[in-house]
Amino acid sequence: MEVYTYSEARQKLAMVLDQAENTGKVLIRRKDGRTFALVPEIIASSPLDVPSIKANITTQEIVDIVREGRERESKS
Repeated sequence: MEVYTYSEARQKLAMVLDQAENTGKVLIRRKDGRTFALVPEIIASSPLDVPSIKANITTQEIVDIVREGRERESKS
């Protein structure tokens, strides 16, 4: 884990942010000795957030496919 002085962190902010992203944590130490941790934020995404695809199918065809699948399940 890297430790930067406040001045270094200020002068090289982009590099410090990249370092935090790559390693998970960077420490910044002030002149008075206090230390602060810079940690990248974890962005929670929905499991339903998936990329779309191009499909040549109508809404009615999708409804029919789903309905057919449900009818098969209810017969089992």
